[in-house]
Amino acid sequence: MLKSKLRKKILKVRQKFNTKNIQLNFNQIIKILKKEKITNKIIGGYYPVNFEIDDLALLRKFKKNKFNISLPVIKKNFQMDFYSWSFSEPLKINKYGIPEPENKNIVYPDVLLIPLLAFDKNLNRLGYGGGYYDRLIEKLSKKKNIIKIGLAFSVQEIDKVPINMYDQKLDYIVTNKLIIK
Repeated sequence: MLKSKLRKKILKVRQKFNTKNIQLNFNQIIKILKKEKITNKIIGGYYPVNFEIDDLALLRKFKKNKFNISLPVIKKNFQMDFYSWSFSEPLKINKYGIPEPENKNIVYPDVLLIPLLAFDKNLNRLGYGGGYYDRLIEKLSKKKNIIKIGLAFSVQEIDKVPINMYDQKLDYIVTNKLIIK
């Protein structure tokens, strides 16, 4: 199936499924970070849109546990960077309707929480098609070791995500039912 058709199909599935306010288990993610020996505590989250799994409760818990949290800011040429943010700071709406930090304090997360449309057991993700995360992962990986954790509902799993040479694999996928690594 073509990526564009797959995106439309999974968006509908996710929209139907995300009426239950399902939360992911914070402790499962903390276990991953302990196992990976994460000592620098910069978490890159996202502001959930389009019925994505809501990571804001996770980010609040990370903040309580002395992590620095950050959100992406979309740039020109399909680029994005992460900027530090806290829940007391304002957000502005970007051209895609996604809230992003007004603060321009760029950070390089050690852990990325990544939204996705679909995933498979091989840790491949299907995003919205802009390649923002793929470019960011490639850029950050040259600077430091980062842990890439996809967040999804279990219903977003498919047999095989169509991939190309630019697609970046995840290290983990955490769903409401299982963890893939």
